[in-house]
Amino acid sequence: MLEIGCGPGVAARAAAKRIGDGFILAIDRSEKAIRLARAGSSNEMAAGSLDFRCVAIEDFALNSGDARFDIAFAMRVGALDGRHPEAGREALKRIKAALKPGGRLFTDGGDPLKEIELDCGLSS
Repeated sequence: MLEIGCGPGVAARAAAKRIGDGFILAIDRSEKAIRLARAGSSNEMAAGSLDFRCVAIEDFALNSGDARFDIAFAMRVGALDGRHPEAGREALKRIKAALKPGGRLFTDGGDPLKEIELDCGLSS
């Protein structure tokens, strides 16, 4: 699972407790947010179920050896909620490249979440 815009890591920690043998990578553009997230997530990180990376979604790329994700989610991320359309176009390309075929992206703005279709004219 990929969390985009994780802030201090609250949702990532909650998901890590429920993901079983899965893995969550949580990203945020803010170094301060990532520091806070790491500070509060030592148990989940030690268990190997959670890690953090400081990067904006429009600049995100998997590292060599990283597995692609089944699901990505984002809450109040400007690149995905229409506040920054140009960044949003790049973000969607980056997310699609990070997801497995058939992977799904969910954002806030729905009830309870809105799914964003990634196969609408985007190329990997």
